[in-house]
Amino acid sequence: MTTETGSPSWQSVALLIGRLIFAAVFLMAAVFKFLDINGTAAYIASAGFPLSLLLAWLAAIFEIALVICFLTGAFFTEASLLAAAYVLFLAFAFHGPSHWTGNQAEFGFFIDHFTFVAGLLFAAVHGPGLWLALRHSLIGSRN
Repeated sequence: MTTETGSPSWQSVALLIGRLIFAAVFLMAAVFKFLDINGTAAYIASAGFPLSLLLAWLAAIFEIALVICFLTGAFFTEASLLAAAYVLFLAFAFHGPSHWTGNQAEFGFFIDHFTFVAGLLFAAVHGPGLWLALRHSLIGSRN
C-alpha cells in the first residue's frame, strides 16, 4: 500500500521504475519505426495488412502517445489498457501460431508478449503511483 504522508515508499519507487520501463520500451519501438518507417511498413505488409505505410506511422505515433502517458502518469489506466490490447494484437498478428512452424523462436516471442500484457494489466489496476503523476483519467480517479 502507498502512504499519503509524503515520505517515499518502496511501492512508489517500484511504480515509477515500472512506468519508466514501459516508457522506454515503447520509446525504443517508436524510434526504430521512425528510423526505418519503410522497413516497418514492409514488415506490416508481410503480415498481410493493407495500407502498411499508414499503419506504420499510426503505430509510431500511438507508441509516442503511450510514452507520454507513462512518463507523465496522465491517462495512465487508459494507456495501460490500450497498450495491453495493442501488445496482445501484435503477439497474434506477428508472432502467432501461423509463424511457429517456420521458426520455433516465434513461439517464445509470442509468449513474451503475454508477460508484458500481464505487467500492463497490473499497472492499469494499480495506477501511476504517487510520484510525478498528473492523474488525469477518463475511467476513474485515484486518491
